[in-house]
Formats: sequence, C-alpha cells, structure tokens
Amino acid sequence: MQLKKPDPMVVEMKLLARRKFIDTGKQLNIIAASWIQFMIHDWIDHMEDTNQMKLDAPKEVASQCPLKSFKLYKSTETPTGLDEIKTGHLNRRTPWWDGSAIYGNNADDLKKVRTFIDGKLKLSKNGLIQQDENGKIISGDVRNTWAGLLTLYALFVQEHNAVCDITPSKEYPELKDEDLYCHARLVTSAVIAKIYTIDWTVELLKTDSLLAGMRISWYGLLGKKFKDTFGHIGGDFWLSGLVGMKKPTNNGLPYSLTEEFSSVYRMHQLLPDKLQLRNIDATPAPNKSLPLTNEIPMKDLIGGKGAEILSKIGFINQMVSMGHQACGALELWNYPVWMRDLVAQDVNGTDRPDHVDLAALEFYRDRERSVARYNEFRRRIFQIPITKWEDLSDDKDVIEKLVEVYGDNNVEELDLLVGEKDQGLCYFRNCFFHSPFHGRKEGNWRLEGDRFFTSNYNEETYTKKGLEWVNTTESLKDVLDRHYPKMTEKWMNFSSAFSVWDSSPQPYNPIALYLRLPQQ
Repeated sequence: MQLKKPDPMVVEMKLLARRKFIDTGKQLNIIAASWIQFMIHDWIDHMEDTNQMKLDAPKEVASQCPLKSFKLYKSTETPTGLDEIKTGHLNRRTPWWDGSAIYGNNADDLKKVRTFIDGKLKLSKNGLIQQDENGKIISGDVRNTWAGLLTLYALFVQEHNAVCDITPSKEYPELKDEDLYCHARLVTSAVIAKIYTIDWTVELLKTDSLLAGMRISWYGLLGKKFKDTFGHIGGDFWLSGLVGMKKPTNNGLPYSLTEEFSSVYRMHQLLPDKLQLRNIDATPAPNKSLPLTNEIPMKDLIGGKGAEILSKIGFINQMVSMGHQACGALELWNYPVWMRDLVAQDVNGTDRPDHVDLAALEFYRDRERSVARYNEFRRRIFQIPITKWEDLSDDKDVIEKLVEVYGDNNVEELDLLVGEKDQGLCYFRNCFFHSPFHGRKEGNWRLEGDRFFTSNYNEETYTKKGLEWVNTTESLKDVLDRHYPKMTEKWMNFSSAFSVWDSSPQPYNPIALYLRLPQQ
C-alpha cells in the first residue's frame, strides 16, 4: 500500500526522531516558531471524516516508539470538478489573511469572541485570552493551542481593541459597534499580513536580497517614502508593490492554498523540549540577557493546561522568555519526542481520548493528500531530480539511514518532508530556511488576490486613521512597543522581535539597499 511505503513510523524513527536538541543559535527565537503556528491557525485545517483507522508500529521500531499504535481520522476527500485533479481536500479555516485565528471561521465563532461594545473583542484583565466557565479559551481558533500561540492571540486582540479606540465617535459618528469591529478587523489583519511579509520572512535568512524582495512586494521598487507621499502608481506591482494595486488578480486560479504549501509548513522541529523562563525582575546584562529561573516541559504548555500555566506566568514573562530562547533547527533527527505522544483535539478544543504520533501522522497526511514525493516534486518545479543518495547528502550517517529506510538508491520513494530537511535547503545553521520549492509566490498570491490589499486598500475602506496605522507599522516590535513600551527597550538588544533578543545589533550599512552586492 503506497500510503505506508515505507512505513511512516519507520521513517520518523530512523530519520526524524530527536537525538539531541539542535537550536538555531541566534537565528530565530520561540516567538518566530509561535508566529508561524499563528499563521497556520489562520490559513489551514483539513476537514476529517468520521471513520477512524489505525497505524501500527512495525516490530523493527516498536520498542523505540512512544506509541506502539495510534488512531487517526482520514482527511475528507471531495470531487473538484476538474479533469486534471479529480479530488481534493476541504479546508475548515478561511485561507485569506483575515486574522481568523482570533476572529473565527464561522458566524458562531465570530460572535463568541466579541463584546458587542465599541467593536471590541473579549480579553481578560490580565491581558490574556479569556476562558469560559469550563476553562476553555474564547478565541477564533481553539484547536491544538499552546502557551506561545495564546500569547500572540492575546497581543493581537489587544491590537484590535486599540484600533477601535483610534476611531472615536466624535470623528466618525456614523461608526457604531459593527462598523468599528469591521474596520478594526481589516486593520489588524493587514498588520498581521505586513509583519509576515516584511518582518518574519526577512528574519528567516537575514539577507539583503530577501529584505529587498519582500519590501518590493509591499512597497515596490520606489520604496516606502515614495509610496507614502504619492500613493500607488503603475499598473503592476514593480513600482509600488502588490498592496494598493487597482484590482485583485488570481492569475487564472481560484483563491486557495495548495497541499504543497501545507506540506512545507510542517515545521514542528522548531519547538524545543522545554520553555526556559527568564527572571524579568533581575537587572539585564549589557546585551539585555536575563538569567533563567525555571524550565517548563513543553508538554505541560499545550491545551487547557498550557492556558492555565500561561495565566500564572503572565504575558510579559512569557513573551520575554520566548524572545530570549532560540528555536529548534529544521534538520533531520530534531523532531520533538514529546510530539510523538501528543494529545490531539477536536475543532472545539476538546481533548481526544486517542493520542497521536504527530511525526508519523505528517508523513501519512502528505501521502494521503497526494503531495508529490521529493524527486517528483523537483521535476514539477523544473529542478534536476536526484539519481542517488549521494546527490542529496555527503553525510555517511544520513546516507546509511536513507538506504535502510528507502532502499539502495530507491530515490523515487523519498518523502518530501525528509528530502527538504536533509538537502541543506532548510538548514537554519547554514542560514537557509525556505527551500526553492516554496519560494514566495503563494505569499504574493494572497496579497494580489485579495481586494482588501488591492482595490479596497484605501481610506474609504480602512478609514484614514486605520490606513495610517497599517502604513506606520513595520514589525512585530512596533506592535509590542505600542502595548508594552518598556518591554523592548529593557529586554531586546536586537532590532527584530523574531531573533534572539540578546543578539548583537546589526551593524549600520550606509549603502542603499538596492545598491548592495549579493551576500556570499
């Protein structure tokens, strides 16, 4: 059976299971890892059938697997009506950049998170996401959360509520609760999309080329100052960027996210085994570092238990601690062991009785959803396929395990999840993150295909103050400064909230961005 060839539990045990935690040095922190989960909770969640099946660990690895077997629900398959691709899989979340992780994906969820007063969302007095009488969080998306993700939820609920406060009735008397809510949601969603595009993505590689590319996507070749002064000019995005174009375009395709997009965002290696809590009452060192006070196992920070522990830690301590801790590297043998015996949840945040081995499940899901294996994927994007394992790696240990799992040069069976981690295209430690497979095209599609980033990106839709809010926000640091002005000044040494906070600041470069030579 192709879905189990080779067996997912064999692949994860021999090629993914964490031997020793490998971090990213100063490259990225736990906030960056939480951010991409924040985005996934905004974009993708495949619908499941009611039928359960079971995966059993083969004898050769059973003794080393946390779960000898586990149950899972099949992905819901539906006809597409297309000739080339007969069936596909439904997405429970809205794929737009609409902040649905905090707002919700349907009418019932949208109502649950609102106060219905001045357009605002519910938030606890301690600045964290509210919980109901049963201890469940009240948020747009409550499935499979953890303390780091909930911290970002809370921050952007604060952002939404702050946007509501900049549209007072004396300036906009026609704006009532519903209007204020809609305007604040537009502004907050745009801020989220902008941070992803010109802040988070740039910090992945820290190269001038990527910085230039992402700023061109948002502002165009003429840059921010020109666009702020003269507005969007030109018919395409080159001069003034994708944001603010006269009309949206889907490039001849329905607005959606591909299964390959979902696959390359399987990044659970980013998560460590423990969260390192910092002593925010201590005097920071010259580089603004802080001493450790405690380490909390990650398995204690997920779900309802994680929400309770977060309420004791507090927003500031959680955010500062994540800022000072490096996340894991996207490498082979760095998949968290604790995620291989994980409590899964239903869409309403209820714990399921059956634990899952998430690493094995990810292999199964890619195969189930017809994601191409590594070599076929290379062909589809016009890259030369590999013909032997040595084309992929010169590490003898890696080659030995590949032969053991897939067979002697049986390269066509190689899973994408193994190939992209193994090839060095996603090595943080070598300053590579996204493989060429992913590129930036889908991110651009979501900007140019959305009327709220193109034809409706104007003062009439966002209000003058709302548009100013988006245009003057350049980074997650700006959002933190807005709500916790002393946090970054006291504890952040680096310029970006997504890199380890006690990193040395980047040296000033007097050469204009577009005139710099590519870095080697």
